[in-house]
Amino acid sequence: MEIKKNMSKTIMIVDDEKDIRDTTKMILEKEGYNIITAINGEDCLKKLPKQEVDLILLDIMMPGAPVREIIKKIKDTKIAYLSVVKTSEAEKEELIGQKNIVDFIQKPFDIEDLVKKVKKIVGE
Repeated sequence: MEIKKNMSKTIMIVDDEKDIRDTTKMILEKEGYNIITAINGEDCLKKLPKQEVDLILLDIMMPGAPVREIIKKIKDTKIAYLSVVKTSEAEKEELIGQKNIVDFIQKPFDIEDLVKKVKKIVGE
């Protein structure tokens, strides 16, 4: 029997809306990912040192500390923004150009699109 070399990737979902966290978690767990959730940026920063995370799906608009402040404190983890706000291509390019921001996922998202983007980002 062959042992899988690639252990399951871990993704942190950071969103203040419980429905979004739960739905995204369910979708990605079905794809075999380990999922951690956080209710806001501060919760994300508190949980991050305790677990190695391959990708953070970060709601761009949450109460509490501004997202720009949160991403400054996240060192080497890839981040994909989740957003309900319609964003122009120019705005997306500007956001993705920041630090470790690697993608922009529009909410409500298409399940297949979400899974495809996550797989691409984490290298599967």
